[in-house]
Amino acid sequence: MILRSAPRRLHLLRPHHLRLLSAAALASAVPIPAPAQSPIEWAEAPLASVRPATADASLFHVSLDLSAHRGLLASHTAAGQFLRFRLPASSYHIFLAIASPPPPPALETLALAGPPSCFEFLVKRLPGTPSARLCDLRPGDLVHVGASVVGRGFDVARISDARDVLVFATGSGISPIRSLIESGFAENKKTDVRLFYGVRNLQRMAYQERFEDWESRGVKIVPVLSRPDSQWTGERGYIQNVFSRMKNTVNPPSVGVILCGHKQMSEVCSFCLFSESFVS
Repeated sequence: MILRSAPRRLHLLRPHHLRLLSAAALASAVPIPAPAQSPIEWAEAPLASVRPATADASLFHVSLDLSAHRGLLASHTAAGQFLRFRLPASSYHIFLAIASPPPPPALETLALAGPPSCFEFLVKRLPGTPSARLCDLRPGDLVHVGASVVGRGFDVARISDARDVLVFATGSGISPIRSLIESGFAENKKTDVRLFYGVRNLQRMAYQERFEDWESRGVKIVPVLSRPDSQWTGERGYIQNVFSRMKNTVNPPSVGVILCGHKQMSEVCSFCLFSESFVS
């Protein structure tokens, strides 16, 4: 998930009934003049790996070696946080959602082989943009990143009492959702968690190799394809269409919703959530 401007708000929390956390509107956020701030502190770090994340190479896995920047690693405390990147010959910075989960508590970390030393990202390769330049780099190449993460991340405590959690993600918006799932938010709970993940086709769907692990963590995966081949038997169309079809089958007071992806998806789902026909 890529932003050109700093994330101003990661959650859209609505009153009444449904509890909604959303990063979707940020995906196409228009940069606005920032208030006067202290100079940005930068860190230089090498790339650990760069490789395609999908069959059509529209998305890339990018791993950043931060073993020399323990303070930056420690600033990642919640799923849904971002890191600022400054790429050569770019007129603006980009903000990438951290795809890897935040490090576990100190006592758990001691029991592991060692604390994490990398941040992982899912980057959409858009020709002519800083994201494409990043995807064209090689392991060992140095990049400049912010010396601390940006944003507070998903405040999942707001939906901790929900009996059902619906997660909607499109495209590279799955990146912070991976962090959320692998941080364990759905584990050991009596909560029904369903992830509706929308892309054009399976060739553009990242993290398919992780689906089995996510299901073992308590998350039901529902792929939604807008342009599938003739052999596809799963959900078709767009995420907002799927949600519109199922909105009358859920009980608003007991449901938490997390949205992350295209602005249109967020707007349509939000309208469905809070229209008079849905809210009792």
